[in-house]
Amino acid sequence: MKVVVVGCTHAGTAAVKSILSNHPNAEVTVYERNDNVSFLSCGIALYVGGVVKNASELFYSSPEELASLGATVKMEHEVENIDVIQKTITAKDLKSGKEETTSYDKLVMTTGSWPIVPPITGINSNNILLCKNYNQANVIIEKAKTAKKVVVVGGGYIGIELVEAFVESGKEVTLIDGLDRILNKYLDKPFTDVLEKELADRGVTIALGENVQEFKADANGNVNKVITPSKEFDADMVIMCVGFSPNTVLLKDKVDMLPNGAIIVDKYMRSSNPDILAAGDSAVVHYNPSQTNNYIPLATNAVRQGMLVGYNLTESKLAYRGTQGTSGLYLFGWKIGSTGLTVESAKLNNVEADATLFEDNYRPEFMPTTENVMMELVYEKGTNRIVGGQLMSKYDITQSANTLSLAVQNQMTVEDLAISDFFFQPHFDRPWNYLNLLAQAALKDINEKA
Repeated sequence: MKVVVVGCTHAGTAAVKSILSNHPNAEVTVYERNDNVSFLSCGIALYVGGVVKNASELFYSSPEELASLGATVKMEHEVENIDVIQKTITAKDLKSGKEETTSYDKLVMTTGSWPIVPPITGINSNNILLCKNYNQANVIIEKAKTAKKVVVVGGGYIGIELVEAFVESGKEVTLIDGLDRILNKYLDKPFTDVLEKELADRGVTIALGENVQEFKADANGNVNKVITPSKEFDADMVIMCVGFSPNTVLLKDKVDMLPNGAIIVDKYMRSSNPDILAAGDSAVVHYNPSQTNNYIPLATNAVRQGMLVGYNLTESKLAYRGTQGTSGLYLFGWKIGSTGLTVESAKLNNVEADATLFEDNYRPEFMPTTENVMMELVYEKGTNRIVGGQLMSKYDITQSANTLSLAVQNQMTVEDLAISDFFFQPHFDRPWNYLNLLAQAALKDINEKA
């Protein structure tokens, strides 16, 4: 069986390993247009901020490792065409320019995503950078050595983490986002209010509800101004972090996709063409809170889906359990975890939801120290099914987001969580764990509204 894997970051690396483990006799050929595999782009801010000293530590595999497992790895090869009728791909060696055509029995599309680049006047000026892969990380590091005023466009996780990294390295930082809150996909307003104040207290200039209209450059073509409808900001360097879109143009009109180009797959990672599987940022995920196919580009989704490709390459063996989009963030000492729907995103996903906000210390006050935990539980009206949750504290409570993730995945109710069995030990928590107390507060809210 001949298997061609196109793209080899998170999903591709996981898929290759899983295919070779489950199908040791398969002939696996990997085409990757970059000169590296498995780069953890979520670590770029750590690299920029100096927490990670060596960027090579942000790789967890290599072409050599995949080759040692039995794959034929063709680095710096760009796939230019896929013939789904003849079941062939055509690729160009980016070094020599030579083209080759390879046939396949099964095709695995793990081509990932690419940062969205809005058509803004002046966006091609020097020092306007993207933040996705290893080479871009190195450019950011190099440019940051001389940049004093940095503008980050986009208030999602990557943008916020870069803001922190630049602040910690002594830069003057401006954050611009077209929406009225940072981290709006992950957190509701009570949480983002706290974090926005933290950013402001750290000297960050925050421009929310502002879309960039134009970039201006000096005589050398280097960006020096960022223009929004109401303001202009000085800049030596701009990082664009406005989101990602799937790299799936090779299969346009050849398999079913969402309007944004994400390949629609079933729970066994099969596309509408049974000989083409897809995983990671190029594919949809089944989003458990709303029971819909959504586009959620996360490394965690990618490695799970990639693993499933190997299991289900020739038969349906292991079904995808879906995702809650669970994530964690560290920002200036705040430990933040979220999963599933927020109050705002519930509306966008056509889920009628209520939420309870609750605060308590994570362990008893008689202990030498304790910390406050801000929590929110989001639940479906009428059924009390848990569809999301958020937690934030100076104490590390982020693993509790994983607990809430399981609650969402397994369709637990508020009542279930209110009396779930958690251990008690004063070093760690109360007789009622803070998640129990959160759910009990939600039950009280529900009963009062009944």
